[in-house]
Amino acid sequence: MNYGTIGIIGAMVEEIELLHQHVDVKAESVKAGITYYEGLLYGKKVIYCKSGVGKVNAAVCTQLLAGMDVDCILFTGVAGAVDPVLQIGDIVVSSSCVQHDMDVTPLGFVRGQIPFQDNWDFQADPILVKLAQDAAEELFPGRNRVGKVLSGDQFIASRESVNQLYEELGGACTEMEGASVAQVCDMNRIPFVVIRSMSDKADGSAHVNFAEFTVTAANHSFRIVDHIIRHMVQ
Repeated sequence: MNYGTIGIIGAMVEEIELLHQHVDVKAESVKAGITYYEGLLYGKKVIYCKSGVGKVNAAVCTQLLAGMDVDCILFTGVAGAVDPVLQIGDIVVSSSCVQHDMDVTPLGFVRGQIPFQDNWDFQADPILVKLAQDAAEELFPGRNRVGKVLSGDQFIASRESVNQLYEELGGACTEMEGASVAQVCDMNRIPFVVIRSMSDKADGSAHVNFAEFTVTAANHSFRIVDHIIRHMVQ
């Protein structure tokens, strides 16, 4: 599939710094307080930005990108591991994305289900998933998996919460943006994939791990995005 213009979103400065160093930026614009950079990476047109932290920031950012006629969206960054086999520095490529803090279970809905809406487990684009998986395996062999990304406006930092997210929702990792990006992409019929590098284990040691590993993990995510785009143009 030919993805003409690629949208790239990161939630934090660390996640897009390397893009500034590699993209030949042709223009920039500010919409809703978010700066969008348009340029070329390996001759491929990209539009990238920093969304800010949380689901609302990510949703606004994604909708504005949709209005800029991107053909697909890559969301890159860091996350806390939920699957116990994952270690710091490992990569998760989204199979799908669910909002773990969408909880209307008292009314008979399952956790994560958006009431009165058919779709709430948003499936990533299989072609983008394969590109991301191939990139992750080449760059970090044996340290990656495809799995469900869970999102919520909460920084998960207890073993009990991690166990619940793993057992109830089957999550691979947890973060604060991916599912809102996925929902907006679904509403606009835009293919997407979320790529997360594990910066902590979301298990109570986050205060020790997060600051130390964020830069490394964000670098891992960038290398995968870079690899995907290089292979798109081959």
